[in-house]
Amino acid sequence: MDLGQALRGVDMGPSALRYAGISEALERLGHRVEDQGNIEVAVRGTVRRGDKKGLDYLDEVQRTCEAIYAAGQQALADGCLPVFLGGDHSMSIGTIGGVSHERRVGVLWVDAHGDFNTPTSSPSGNIHGMPMATLMGQGNDGLVNLGREGAKLRPEDVILIGIRDLDPEERQMLRKSRVGVYTMREIDERGIARVAAEALERLSHLDHLHISLDMDSLDPIYAPGVGTPVSGGLNLREAHLLMEKIADDGRVGSVDVVEVNPMLDDKNRTGRIAVEVLASLFGKSIL
Repeated sequence: MDLGQALRGVDMGPSALRYAGISEALERLGHRVEDQGNIEVAVRGTVRRGDKKGLDYLDEVQRTCEAIYAAGQQALADGCLPVFLGGDHSMSIGTIGGVSHERRVGVLWVDAHGDFNTPTSSPSGNIHGMPMATLMGQGNDGLVNLGREGAKLRPEDVILIGIRDLDPEERQMLRKSRVGVYTMREIDERGIARVAAEALERLSHLDHLHISLDMDSLDPIYAPGVGTPVSGGLNLREAHLLMEKIADDGRVGSVDVVEVNPMLDDKNRTGRIAVEVLASLFGKSIL
């Protein structure tokens, strides 16, 4: 899906991840993989843009996220661990909504951005900057009530990691939200291992963790193929160690990886890095 942001190309992210060998990488680790194909998404040039600030392509984003919600709900009902390939981060309104339908879910949101805007606070009006606020019950009613009414997450069940770029009003809302936040400064000062251990401890009251990996959490030196790159991000070893620590914890129940944009990439470098990092999340180790 590329309907939640201004730049084209992120809709090809799933193809880039498949081309980089995501299924094969997970199978080598002993997992049985069933690729269920793509959720149908409207072609951007064929649908009318919304006429309200911050709600471009709202109807299609909502319809697509409803289908994603149902797919996530069904995957867990079938006893599977869903891995959602994106696509812009607005899809997480559907992924996290679906996997939290029957159970309380903790979220580790690994991202350069807070994605805590609403249609009234967002300078850009892009929905991919709103999914976390939406999941917390703030913003457009149609998206907030998608799948079931109201907020899908509680503040104490959410940890943001790698944050380094917030809009002014978004910063204020995030401070008031009581959501856990680890900025890049904290990672620099304390180290990713300590941050990961503390974040997991803060979610110790939950049995199911959803990992939402936005590839712009990595420094663009390593992951150039993203729509909103921000310098000063996670280096490659920090990203791997974070995923290894989460894997060791043993509570991962669902995953999405988002914002891979092959049009902005260098020979699918970001797609390949995403697959490598996901492999660490699913058990790959050095020894």
